[in-house]
Amino acid sequence: MAYNFYGVLTAMVTPFHNGNVDWDGLKSFAAWQIEQGIDGLVAVGTTGESPTLDHSEHSEVISSVVETASGKVPVVAGTGSNSTREAIHLTKLAHEANVDAMLVVTPYYNKPSQEGLFQHFSAIAETTDKPIILYSIPSRCVIQIEIETLVRLREKHPHVNIIKESGGSCERVCQIRQALGDDMTILSGDDSLTLPFMSVGAKGVISVASNLYPKPVIEMVKAALDEDYSAARKLHEILYPLFVDLFVEPNPSPVKAMMESADIIKSAAVRRPLCGLSEGSFDMLSKTIETLNLKL
Repeated sequence: MAYNFYGVLTAMVTPFHNGNVDWDGLKSFAAWQIEQGIDGLVAVGTTGESPTLDHSEHSEVISSVVETASGKVPVVAGTGSNSTREAIHLTKLAHEANVDAMLVVTPYYNKPSQEGLFQHFSAIAETTDKPIILYSIPSRCVIQIEIETLVRLREKHPHVNIIKESGGSCERVCQIRQALGDDMTILSGDDSLTLPFMSVGAKGVISVASNLYPKPVIEMVKAALDEDYSAARKLHEILYPLFVDLFVEPNPSPVKAMMESADIIKSAAVRRPLCGLSEGSFDMLSKTIETLNLKL
């Protein structure tokens, strides 16, 4: 089935229990997300703590989410790495697991040139015919995918047609739209910038907040897709404090803590080098949620 990947795709947390992946909890969480009306699920992205999953866990998480989704919503698998060989390996595994698209982050730490980025993404794209969602996040990777590189990739590989944009700039969204128009679907990588990005052409968000509150995030994005910006802005203003405070400490510790508190997952455990949410941040975030009076 072909999907357009518009709307709200949840950047899923990976629940842990006693140091291991909570497989029953993962399936239950994915099923709950689908019941809530989510437009897609992103497994083993940064929010899913992909850097601390071994390859066996990585592959099994993807397969578990695909099995649970059972075609009801698209499943996207994070398959990026700063090693092209590793990214190709993970992409092949995800393809074999029958995911609907791959999320491939800009290589981090080794700072390739734009030609290096082009060759990296091209090599990955040649291993699958599934849509490739490029993930540009300069705050973590130091570099971004320049517009000229996006154009080259889109011209060479028709299935490289989506970008998760986390550069923090509406101007960047406008530049992508000017260069590629509807040939490149843009998804916000930041909940707080979803509405501003959609006002200039983005089609949705890969969301952290929707792990906890899928329905209001879905409602906001749907209003924006319907060009009811008055309704979308009201929801954005309600949700904005949550969007900000969910990053009071490194993601996904805050959202996992709130999910445990709301009985969505069994445990807020994260894997080192991340650590649990501090008491002060927990109290602050709990107060934010209490003030917003949002319903699950």
